[in-house]
Amino acid sequence: MILIDPPLWPKHGTVWSHLVSDTSIEELQEFADRNGIPRRGFDLDHYDVPTERYDELVAAGAEPVPPRELVRRLAASGLRVTPRERRSLGA
Repeated sequence: MILIDPPLWPKHGTVWSHLVSDTSIEELQEFADRNGIPRRGFDLDHYDVPTERYDELVAAGAEPVPPRELVRRLAASGLRVTPRERRSLGA
């Protein structure tokens, strides 16, 4: 399933949501491609998407969840890249 948290994360003059899959990175990439989300928004286990895309992505099938639920489900799926892993990858 594709999940999205509310736009709460400020950066670059806007506020961002995280878009993830709790099934596979392939599912996430396919959803992103279908909805015109550029690959430059991909960050190892999620896409950063600007607030103006939130309603559109929910309408396209992303399930809105609170941030903690998104992280919990991403971790349970085995797809989460931890902060330590992120640092070791140089991301």
